[in-house]
Amino acid sequence: MYRAPVDDITHALKAVSGLGEAMAAGRAGDLGEDLIDAIMEEAGRFATDRIAPLHLPGDRQGARLDDGDVTMPAGWAQAYRDWIEGGWNALPGPEDHGGQGLPMSLAMAAMEMWNSGSIAFALCPTLTMGAVEALEKHATDELRATYLQKLVSGEWTGTMNLTEPQAGSDLGALKTRAEPVGDGTYRLFGQKIYITFGEHDMTDNIVHLVLARLPDAPAGTRGISLFLVPKFLVNDDGTPGARNDVFCNGLEHKMGIHASPTCTMIYGDGKHGDTPGAIGWLVGEENRGLACMFTMMNNARLAVGIQGVAVAEAATQKAVAYANERTQGRAPGWEGEGMSPIVHHPDVQRNLLTMKALTGAARAICYACAHALDMARTGTEEEQRFWHERASLLTPIAKAFSTDIGSEVASLGVQVHGGMGYIEEAGAAVFMRDARIAQIYEGTNGIQAIDLVQRKLPLSDGACVEAYLEELDGVLATLRTSNDTRFGEAGHYLETAMADLRAATEWLVGRMAEGDKQAVLAGATPYQHLFGLTAGGVYLVKGALGAANGVDRASIARFYAENLVGQSGALRDRVEKGAASLAAAGEALVA
Repeated sequence: MYRAPVDDITHALKAVSGLGEAMAAGRAGDLGEDLIDAIMEEAGRFATDRIAPLHLPGDRQGARLDDGDVTMPAGWAQAYRDWIEGGWNALPGPEDHGGQGLPMSLAMAAMEMWNSGSIAFALCPTLTMGAVEALEKHATDELRATYLQKLVSGEWTGTMNLTEPQAGSDLGALKTRAEPVGDGTYRLFGQKIYITFGEHDMTDNIVHLVLARLPDAPAGTRGISLFLVPKFLVNDDGTPGARNDVFCNGLEHKMGIHASPTCTMIYGDGKHGDTPGAIGWLVGEENRGLACMFTMMNNARLAVGIQGVAVAEAATQKAVAYANERTQGRAPGWEGEGMSPIVHHPDVQRNLLTMKALTGAARAICYACAHALDMARTGTEEEQRFWHERASLLTPIAKAFSTDIGSEVASLGVQVHGGMGYIEEAGAAVFMRDARIAQIYEGTNGIQAIDLVQRKLPLSDGACVEAYLEELDGVLATLRTSNDTRFGEAGHYLETAMADLRAATEWLVGRMAEGDKQAVLAGATPYQHLFGLTAGGVYLVKGALGAANGVDRASIARFYAENLVGQSGALRDRVEKGAASLAAAGEALVA
């Protein structure tokens, strides 16, 4: 059973992400270590005691659809009510609308624990928190007054409606239309697919944020607007009123996250209401909906990265527990009676340490990204710009590297369990099934790589990425001068990886300047992994330097550097030399 690793999480927050430095510099408001510890302890207790026990029963039972109504698995609605009663949904919410206004980094740390308990459970508030940010930044005062307090508290939940059958990653192809009524409202008509928690029975209203086209909208993404469409219209006293003309027409039968209802939503077919058309309100400016929605999507991408960390942590805990219980053969040096626990076998140790190290590296990257988002809200205009660009740079890495790690670690967890890992009853396979979607939704990891190399590397003419690499160099310089023997050859391997990362960065920037888009796109995914692999290793060193229990942390950082970071040279070669062979072989794939 999962137990929230509160010590590891709080350590990563304080000693790795940058939050500790911010508190020391007086840039974290009234936030102190005692408050962080108290919040994380309570969050860990709820994740361990209330959410984690729902995971396997929820996976087996799943969400059920009956004539447009979705029923959640047994116990989920009550657990959600207890969760919002505890104020957890309001953790990062704006104080003006009932939120606690705490840093995003704390919210993401708590979100890791919710997701480790059950990704399916945590998906619901993930979308709600994104809706809060989109409405806070782009909605009218009237819409904020009507909806934000209920969304911040979690009393109502939010959704993000982008995808249509013919419009997935290319949103320019969407067809859902919005017709102005003349009284400030619009009537929406269309179909949306893959809508997470589009329908459920945990709250008495659901607020959909829907991308649609106005009648005179330009073609492509320049003609998309964003609309707020509630499941129930809201009475003057703030209570849910008449049913809106929107309903769930189907649930997807998925590989994993079975308890999360992934809905096909129908807008405006006349099923509900006297007049066909789902009533909605414009959010932001006409034809600027994609910019508004990206407010949601950027936070959602970091939250999905946290899902990768969370499933990796849960899978690692399960595998370590199993390896200590399962006996098989006699490991080298085993002096006990009979067979030894498999945790003593070197190959099993390698798998478990790989899982543990990758999880810590991904956690550090995600928390550093969350910290950058927090810092972008404070300080001078120049400081805010710096941190905004830092968050922009780290977001695709946090999303893609961490979710790749989630799948890899979950797969290793199945391997550690051996044949039992392939049997659902053992409970290892569920992590592998749950993890796989995170590499796909909120922008596939390939799209994240394209975003990184084409949009994020050029920020401030390259000064953004250079400042980040210099910061990583500074950690290795501290290691070098410490003469700390606990780290073995970690410094050497990480310095080599940093050299490979710099060289690959310069190569990509040069190809972009020459307009060689084929080479840039061919190298994007290996570059993204090289970036995450290197940064994660440096962060593990940073967290181990001077740590109270630094022996364990240093040994993990050393293992990571000496066993995993050596891939950096091969990844650099793929970035710089892989385009020609990819183009040549790619011709064989075209029918």
